[in-house]
Amino acid sequence: MRHGVTAHNQEGIWQGQRDVPLAPEGRTQARRLAERLARLGLTWTTLYASDLSRAAETAQIVADRLGLAVRSDRRLREVCVGELAGLTRDQVLARFGDYVARSQEDPWNARFPEGETLAELYDRVWVFLNELGDGRHLVVSHGGAIRAAVLGVLEAKSAVPWHIRLENTSITRLHFPEGVRGGGFVHSVGDAAHLEAGWDLGG
Repeated sequence: MRHGVTAHNQEGIWQGQRDVPLAPEGRTQARRLAERLARLGLTWTTLYASDLSRAAETAQIVADRLGLAVRSDRRLREVCVGELAGLTRDQVLARFGDYVARSQEDPWNARFPEGETLAELYDRVWVFLNELGDGRHLVVSHGGAIRAAVLGVLEAKSAVPWHIRLENTSITRLHFPEGVRGGGFVHSVGDAAHLEAGWDLGG
């Protein structure tokens, strides 16, 4: 699950690992997500979250509704975008045109200025996933990390990750019937039905 919306999301500002809290709308989104999960009536094994506050707070809202504890894991952080953090798209294009050109040619291996590559993000996300035990796990993370997980299951690491649309608090379901190392299936990506106008938070 992606975290709730932040002011940076709303303003089109790159966040990366900058610790930006949820906006008020993001907390409402998280409550809707928590209620949707509660209505499923399922038993959850664990709830993991990135340690960045926008993911941690989203996870805590879910945890409070479901009666779970949150397990924090730094490997679930967003990709580190280095010097791009705090900039808008136009500012990135103006100041870091060389990086933008490299990222278009080789998005997985182009290093963000003073930051990570998407390949490094992919590696740490999959180290985390490979350590998961059996059960039904909830994970609150970030757009880049979720895309890395999806493309890994699809064995499509060469694909451009930004072509996958993920709304804030959207749900992506991955199934590993024989454990993560045995391969998996993508059941759904970016499901945000709980954010639609007709969805009733009150039950």
